[in-house]
Amino acid sequence: MSELEAERLARSYLLRVAEPPAPALAGFVDEVGPVVAAERVRRADCPPKVRDETAARRAHDYAERDLERAAADETRLVIPEDGEWPAWPLLSLAVAQRRGVSGVAPPLALWVRGPARLDEAVDQAIAIVGARAATGYGEHHAAELGYHLASRGIPVFSGAAYGIDGAAHRGALSADGTTVALLGCGADVGYPAQHATLLRNIGKVGAVVSEYPPGTSPARHRFLVRNRLIAALTEGTVVVEAGRRSGARNTASTAGALGKVVMAMPGPVSSGMSAGCHALIREGEATLVTSVDEILETAGRLGAPGADPSKPRRRTDRLGPEALRVHDALSARSARPEERLAAESGVPVERVRSLLPELELDGFAERSDTGWRRRAAKT
Repeated sequence: MSELEAERLARSYLLRVAEPPAPALAGFVDEVGPVVAAERVRRADCPPKVRDETAARRAHDYAERDLERAAADETRLVIPEDGEWPAWPLLSLAVAQRRGVSGVAPPLALWVRGPARLDEAVDQAIAIVGARAATGYGEHHAAELGYHLASRGIPVFSGAAYGIDGAAHRGALSADGTTVALLGCGADVGYPAQHATLLRNIGKVGAVVSEYPPGTSPARHRFLVRNRLIAALTEGTVVVEAGRRSGARNTASTAGALGKVVMAMPGPVSSGMSAGCHALIREGEATLVTSVDEILETAGRLGAPGADPSKPRRRTDRLGPEALRVHDALSARSARPEERLAAESGVPVERVRSLLPELELDGFAERSDTGWRRRAAKT
């Protein structure tokens, strides 16, 4: 068995013996590697917190069976040791975890069905989320956004649920674009049942993704855990419709905690299904958007496929790598201190302090009493 095969087998075992996000186990794997971690978990020779996370399922060693079952369903296990692993966007989870945000540990691996490579699908991706009990207004706009984003080559991510999620996926599929469904159950479960055909179609051209082993049943807490992946793997999240308390608002809150762009579409003031969107906008947690152009502008994609090739695709194209990372860490809604910008960008704080004045002179950032924010583009 090759080293890569041994690591894949170990991570397959570890995914089953601990309920995600399993922060202690994730840290243990980072420290000793997946093969050693798996061996020590089997023997209960691991730190107390890891034993607590794995005690109930430590003896459930179905790694080979899970890999064989997945292969029969044309599903692969993508691990951090693979070239396909979306390391950069998932880094936001590790950074947030180090800042003390709970429930955001990075996944140990991901089960993937479909031709889309994860490392490519996450590039410029936008999440569209919202209410399951959506109105006709919401489903129409979700489908339109999914279609027009996909038409411009922007991958569309969502959770394959009823309502807004399903409409966004269908819109992207109708444009022959890339769409990715993140599930809170096994990738082979086909939940919800009425979306079995939709999931098959997504798996033919995009990807169906889950961190849960084959056969894992859906559960409310698993969908909430799944939401962190939707937020992390995309550059921005658009909430089309949401109640005041909903999974979509949970995804939006997680995206904000990860330093990602959060957007919300307004609806009729009399609609309870838009109350969550209005609250996000009113409380400064999301930017109001009404079109694909506004989504791309807010997410920092000021240029789009089909733009004049003689001009830069976006204003930020002329920024250097470090300056671009600092710019991406800025928020358009709230000021952030230099230390937080350093943590989110991965650029040393001393370098951040030297880059911010340059970004200010070039019109990309502005200073306030509490830190720095992204400056809106002039129109």
